[in-house]
Amino acid sequence: METKEQLLAYLKEIETWEKKQKDLFFWEKLGRIPFKLLDRITPKWIQKKIGELVDELGSYIQTGGKYLVSEEAMLKWINQLSSYKKIQSLGDIKNLPLEDMIKISEGLAKNRAAFASIQGATTGVGGLFSLVVDIPMILGISLKTLQEIAMIYGYDPKDKKERIFIVKCLQFANADIVGKEAILKDLSMIDEKSSADVIQQLKGWQEVFYTFRDQFGWKKFFQAIPIAGILFGSIANKNMIETIAETGDMLYRKRRVKERLKEMPSL
Repeated sequence: METKEQLLAYLKEIETWEKKQKDLFFWEKLGRIPFKLLDRITPKWIQKKIGELVDELGSYIQTGGKYLVSEEAMLKWINQLSSYKKIQSLGDIKNLPLEDMIKISEGLAKNRAAFASIQGATTGVGGLFSLVVDIPMILGISLKTLQEIAMIYGYDPKDKKERIFIVKCLQFANADIVGKEAILKDLSMIDEKSSADVIQQLKGWQEVFYTFRDQFGWKKFFQAIPIAGILFGSIANKNMIETIAETGDMLYRKRRVKERLKEMPSL
């Protein structure tokens, strides 16, 4: 297990990453402008389809819905990549060295980003009308990736509080500077609150989805161009999943580091 000095070094690295997130504000604001323009020319049936995803996100928070991942499959995958080959439960994962958790998480991020890239290129063929397929697919990949990262750090997505944490990670990845600061404050206290308290702080999960959608921004604007959208769709989806995976890894790593520091005997 890590020493206190090693854990504090991990924590410092995470806090440095959190501060860097503030530098993304200008580009995030710029990126949302084109999607507002797209709303004006998008057919109502596509807008209706997108709106249905808001209900799906709410269903995920409540029960996991169709997005809940298989714990058995994930444990098998972690066993293949970990230096410890006898992991049988999430309880066993909690005791893995952080170095192993980080390595597995980074491998997962590359895998999911590559898949998202292929998926974005495929849906980019159809231009604007393919967005109705692309957006729910990328939302599914995002939720799946965050759940898998949760398991890598020993947390169970079947727990409603963890699903709320996951949606907050999704929210953080797409928020502006003010939103990021508020979310970090909420997440720092999530283990001290009940699920009811945490979900109340979510302040409308509908906004999470619309922020998620708008984050596509100018990248998705160019994906609306048939054929040319193949390249833009591939790049946009890859970058999006990389950002979401990095967010999930850092925020779940921070939780695990703080828990291990708390468990250490005081001198």
